[in-house]
Amino acid sequence: MNQDEFRSTQPGRGAIVVTALVTAVVVGAAAYSLGPMSTPGNSVPGNTGAEAGFARDMQVHHIQGVEMAMIIRDRTEDDAVRLLAYDIATTQAHQAGQLYGWLVEWGLRQAGSEPPMTWMMSPGPLGEEGDQAAHAMGALMPGMATPTQMAELSAKSGFEAERLFLSLMIAHHQGALEMAEAVLDRTNRPGVRTFADAVLLSQTSEIDLMTRLLAERAE
Repeated sequence: MNQDEFRSTQPGRGAIVVTALVTAVVVGAAAYSLGPMSTPGNSVPGNTGAEAGFARDMQVHHIQGVEMAMIIRDRTEDDAVRLLAYDIATTQAHQAGQLYGWLVEWGLRQAGSEPPMTWMMSPGPLGEEGDQAAHAMGALMPGMATPTQMAELSAKSGFEAERLFLSLMIAHHQGALEMAEAVLDRTNRPGVRTFADAVLLSQTSEIDLMTRLLAERAE
């Protein structure tokens, strides 16, 4: 999809979510076909390990990021914000697909047997202690917008929508950085480390951009 097509389509919110999920599955299959994450001497991750937990939880995290980007696309006429939304939607849909592909290749279920973020509350193979205070059972993943916040974003337009989107997405990205740093402390698997490093690099840069855009829209 090119940028003009992205701007011209006008799906409803339900279609947005379905589209994000389908994109993740399709791209995941493509990511799986590009090359294995498990090689001789590189064992398959455990079902409750950090790599599997990260793959599951970051998928959910990224899919909400895609939904937020698609919502603001329909509620702003600002070129900078629309381009940012396009970049976030395409990048995070692609990365969600990669995560889906890992679990397929590892022979693990897409849904885990433990609550979200459990992997962040346990010591990993590198000895990093979990943060149980920050990730209590049943709590939202770091940076995730609440249903109320998502509904509020859907109800706004123009500058108001842009300000809310930027605020929510900055927090969302900060949560992704926290998750990426946590998996880096818990894995030696090269593919997972490369992915987490890419998240840190790209989302740190986008946080800087969004902080500037938000400052320009200060009331």
